[in-house]
This record gives sequence, structure tokens and C-alpha cells, in this order.
Amino acid sequence: MEKVIRIGTRNSELALWQAHLVQKSLEKLGYKGEIVEVSSTGDEILDIPLHQIGGMGLFTKTLDVAMLRGQVDIAVHSLKDVPTQLPETIVQAAVLERAHVQDVLVYKDNLDFLETSKGVVATGSLRRKAQWLHKYPTHTLTDLRGNVNTRLKKLKENDWNGAIFAKAGLERIHLLPSEHLVLDWMVPAPAQGAIMITALEKAEEVLKACEKLNHKETEIVVAVERQFMRALEGGCTAPIGACAMISGDKISFKGVLSALDGNSQIEIEKQVPLKKAFDLGTICAEEVLKKGGVALMKKIKEEMKLS
Repeated sequence: MEKVIRIGTRNSELALWQAHLVQKSLEKLGYKGEIVEVSSTGDEILDIPLHQIGGMGLFTKTLDVAMLRGQVDIAVHSLKDVPTQLPETIVQAAVLERAHVQDVLVYKDNLDFLETSKGVVATGSLRRKAQWLHKYPTHTLTDLRGNVNTRLKKLKENDWNGAIFAKAGLERIHLLPSEHLVLDWMVPAPAQGAIMITALEKAEEVLKACEKLNHKETEIVVAVERQFMRALEGGCTAPIGACAMISGDKISFKGVLSALDGNSQIEIEKQVPLKKAFDLGTICAEEVLKKGGVALMKKIKEEMKLS
């Protein structure tokens, strides 16, 4: 393939790291890649909670438009930011091998506040907020928006005890401080730690190139997680956690749907043969809905309208 593959990306440090990873990976295979930076609405509006300005899709729409206009050939995304329904004519070209899936608490001074009824923790994620409040119901959660660098800076400048981040993002750009705690009890966002490449459905040469970067095991587990999210959400941003893992010929899954205030939480865990993975996410979502998820989702939607 002689043409240069134009790689669309957001212009944050983490997004650029991901785009350069794809560029280097393509070049190792003999393809030429060129980085094209695009600013997204989600990066520009930092003073309003994410769910109030559109939730998922805010970080991807600008790149979708650039692709449809022929300005880029592929787009590189943190897969957890990508809506489960891609725009017409745009398809998943590859999913790269996943990094760490866990969330971490970056804290200041010490962790003594975890043993008290008082604590102030920052996060812009409904999922992280809900799960934190479920475990620490008396703590205060404050909104935190911006790229990784901006959020770390805000943590330093404000009188908070800590802030929650994805471990993978901090590690990728070498910003994971020693003052961090892995939140192994927190169920991550669907597809957290994974990178997706999208391309136009008709771009056969580009799709052929990207296919060589696809990591099959990651593709399977994130598909299950996103299937779970899609079956639950029904178009509404909600505090949903999902994590699937493959071990031998088995696939295990853990999912959670939380109330916005963390007061209630519905969990599901299941393990099945890997050959049955194709509908595992939907099956688990249906069980959650039967266990009270329908009423909880209705309540979440009503509360979101008022927020």
C-alpha cells in the first residue's frame, strides 16, 4: 500500500500517544502513517459535567466528521469513549491489545480519609462516582473534567483527598505517581484500557492494513462488555461497569449497574465456555434487568433529566 494513512486523533497527550502507537505499529508493517490532530467538543468544554453535554460520543464525533469529509483515513480512540453504535459507513477496523483495566485513586498526603466518614474525591465519571458512594456513602464527590494532565493539575491545586483515573492512561504517558491505590473492587468501564481504530467501510486497503493490528482476545472481551452496556443503556448514559476475561477455553464476566447516588447496585458474575461468548453480554444484561434493573434504569433516566 503506497498511500499515506492519515491517522486522526484528539490533541491531548494521551490521545497523541495512542495515535503514535498506531503509527509506529503500521510503519513496522511497511505502511506510512501521518498524524492529523483534531480538537473535540469534549476537550473544549470543561466546566460542565460530561453527561450534561452529551456523554459518550463527545470525544469521537469530531473525528467521525473528519473521516466522513475525507480529512483522515482512520481514527484512533480510547474504546471506552466510543458509543456502541458507530455512525453509518464507519466500522471498527481493529482493537489493539488491552492494557490494565483497573481504576486507581491518586491521593494526596495519605489514605487516612478512607477510614473516616469524611473525604472529598474528584471524578467526572458517573460510574466511578456511583461505585465510590456505594462503598463510601458519606464521602463527597466533586466533578473533574479535562485531559489527564489537566485533571492531575486540578487535583494538586484543590483541597481534595484524591481523584480517580484509569491506570492505563496514566501509565501510558508515564504520569502514574507513587501515591496511588489500585481500586481492585471497582468494576471498570466497558472496554477500559483498550484502543480502537475506526475507518470507512469502503476503504478496503486501509481496513486490510488495520486488520493486521487487531488483537483477537481483546476484541472478544470488549465486545462482550460493550454488548452488556448497549443492552442496559437503551440510549441513556448510566453508571455501568463491565469486565470480561478469557482464561483457557473459558470467559468470565462481571457487570454492575449502580444508582447515581450509589445507594443501590445490581451485580452479575458469570463464566461460560469461550465458544458461547458471542451473546454473553446480552444474557448478563437481561439478568440484571430482571433483578431490578428495569426500575433502576427508569430512575436513572428520570434523575438525569433533572440534573
